[in-house]
Amino acid sequence: MARIAGVNIPSNKRVLISLRYIYGIGPAKAREICQSLEIGEDKRVNQLSEDEIMKIRELIDRDYRVEGDLRREVAMNIKRLVDLGCYRGLRHRKGLPVRGQRTHTNARTRKGKAVAIAGKKKATR
Repeated sequence: MARIAGVNIPSNKRVLISLRYIYGIGPAKAREICQSLEIGEDKRVNQLSEDEIMKIRELIDRDYRVEGDLRREVAMNIKRLVDLGCYRGLRHRKGLPVRGQRTHTNARTRKGKAVAIAGKKKATR
């Protein structure tokens, strides 16, 4: 099991898939890394030499913002919006959808579990 950017990537999977275990590297960046280092997309991590793993590690450290640095940057961006008090910051603060989605229905992921309103009953005739 190779360790890249502080993450143990699975050794039995293809390099293209294993690199995605690193926060900040998705399908496109994984393919870009493999192409720049001329590593076959079908090659598995356990077939990589130590030299190739070192090249991957160095390339990611040099050219990409991943894991802790990326998480910190995202958190700082959100904190900046909240501190500014702009609309997006207020939405983050209230825990509501930020990008203009409707909240009358749906939005349960951001709002949390629905709370029943006590005392609200149907009017009887």
